[in-house]
Amino acid sequence: MRDAPHGINMDNGTSYILTFTCADRVGIVSAVTGRLAAIDGFIIDSQQYADLETGRFFMRVQFQGAGLAFPRDLNELRLVLADIVRQFEFDWSLHADSDRPRVMIAVSKGSHCLNDLLHRWRTGTLPVDIAGIVSNHENMRSLTEWHELDFHYLPIGEAGKEAQEEKLWALFESTGSELMVLARYMQVLSPELSAKLEGRCINIHHSFLPGFKGAKPYHRAHERGVKLIGATAHFVTDDLDEGPIIEQAVERVDHRASVQDMIRIGRDIEAHVLARAVGWVAERRVFMNGNRTVIFR
Repeated sequence: MRDAPHGINMDNGTSYILTFTCADRVGIVSAVTGRLAAIDGFIIDSQQYADLETGRFFMRVQFQGAGLAFPRDLNELRLVLADIVRQFEFDWSLHADSDRPRVMIAVSKGSHCLNDLLHRWRTGTLPVDIAGIVSNHENMRSLTEWHELDFHYLPIGEAGKEAQEEKLWALFESTGSELMVLARYMQVLSPELSAKLEGRCINIHHSFLPGFKGAKPYHRAHERGVKLIGATAHFVTDDLDEGPIIEQAVERVDHRASVQDMIRIGRDIEAHVLARAVGWVAERRVFMNGNRTVIFR
């Protein structure tokens, strides 16, 4: 946080994050910043983007109180902003910066992404509250319980995938989860569950999408002799591996790299890419923009 200018009485307590999108027009930034100034709101960070192709405007503002006129709580802040919200027809949210989203993590047998997320969460560098770990296998139980988190074993038994997904959705709702993270959960979500989790489910794909979608991408990448391998974090939709992309990364390889070399390198990339994506969503930096995303880093 930057230092306050001389003469401003900064409230060093709670800061707030206002995010919104709306149809673009003149005066949006002026209206928001002017209203914050009128209530002694000190802007810590502000980013905005106008998509000229779609005519949509996106903005993220982090601010805190700097005077006696600043509202005492979140509800009062919402009331102060209500007329601007109506005027510009915002699709908006307002949260205290300390309000961390509850996250349910789904995993199968691979531990690298889950282990990375749990380490970041435990050390305070991933701003989420983990509601629990769910898996269709028992492999990750010991790791989960070592972190003193709830482990939920939901196998796909004789009742079938539909019954298993009903339990998964019920668990998501009962724990008050806001975000589902598929940390190498090797099951394709049904169109029904994907629709329920629209904009609230992040997957990590072990390839640089849109190339090498589906199973065994490293094997197919090796067969093609690629020189770059990578990973993609994206929102889940009912169109397999086609959801809006949040983050990607690549690393260069050469002819000496075996399939196992690519898998080893790829796992590191996957863990880092997924952690960045989850962190940005948790910090309310990610906006859906059709089949794309707007991200204020």
